[in-house]
Amino acid sequence: MTTRRIKVEASFQPGAGYDTDALVQRAMELEELGFDRLFIAEVSSDPFLPLTLAAHATNRIEIGTGIAVAFARNPMNLAYLGHDLNAYSNGRFRLGLGSQIEPHITKRFSMPWHGAAKQMREFVEALHAIWDTWYDGAELRYRGDSYRYTLMTPMFTPPVEGFRRPKILVAGVGPLMLDTAASVADGLIVHPFCTEHYLKTVMLPRIEPTLNARGRTLDDFEIQYPLLLATGENEQRLAAARDSTRARLGFYASTPAYRPVLEAHGWGDLQPMLNRMTKQGKWNELANEISDEMLDTFAAVGEPAAAARIIRARFGGAVDSVVLDPTLPADALATQMEILRGI
Repeated sequence: MTTRRIKVEASFQPGAGYDTDALVQRAMELEELGFDRLFIAEVSSDPFLPLTLAAHATNRIEIGTGIAVAFARNPMNLAYLGHDLNAYSNGRFRLGLGSQIEPHITKRFSMPWHGAAKQMREFVEALHAIWDTWYDGAELRYRGDSYRYTLMTPMFTPPVEGFRRPKILVAGVGPLMLDTAASVADGLIVHPFCTEHYLKTVMLPRIEPTLNARGRTLDDFEIQYPLLLATGENEQRLAAARDSTRARLGFYASTPAYRPVLEAHGWGDLQPMLNRMTKQGKWNELANEISDEMLDTFAAVGEPAAAARIIRARFGGAVDSVVLDPTLPADALATQMEILRGI
């Protein structure tokens, strides 16, 4: 694998109050600070509306979803959304997709569930088929078990001249979703609950043969990693960041789907114990079970420059982008960016 220039991203949330002026100002500030990308995760609000505002207010920074819940929508919806945001941003949009879990899809969104990996594969294939029709003039003839698209008339075909289709990145943790991402997507969004060891010994070896079968390599497949970062410009802020990250690790480690990451380090027995604690309502006690060794293994911990050096040492050449904390002072962020980009 060749050495990649690590891009720096900001996880960007609209915030309370639906203050559009503040949202636009924040997007402009992130661009001014030198971030390569800003992305919005779909949590308690739709990610596409604020991204439209951010696209209008900025000129250079790439924008994207990190992630949007795919199965809450359908491929045709997202084909239009992705194309429109890409056009509004002059080619700067990236579509990051995640599956969520079955209860949220069927009970919160009241949408069908056909198995995460299989449905995601068809979802992305259908997106490609729709865009093949728009961008390349291909006949729309996609038939899968979950989605079927066979009608596209000129009136409903958007203008595409001057634009390339957006890149599609798929979030994956387990082997089946990793296979899906490698088979049909342009890149992988790594879950924050990951380690250098798991990424390099489990995830990358899993996707490489599938990429090779497509005629691609790891070098032309994007790896986006919103890794855990516990940093602060003074002891008080660093301590607070450590505590916050420890709590987040406790939450992630209680999830059965993430147990393989723990098992790779010999910590597999921790997952069922933490899961029992969640069922007992002991959410505030999960962090107490995360050791210093675990914290340092999962997160880049230290003052800003030290944390950036840890990231570069662990993941330089293996990932294309990482997330930095945009609340750090500008000089600390500039130092981190210089270290990560190898300037």
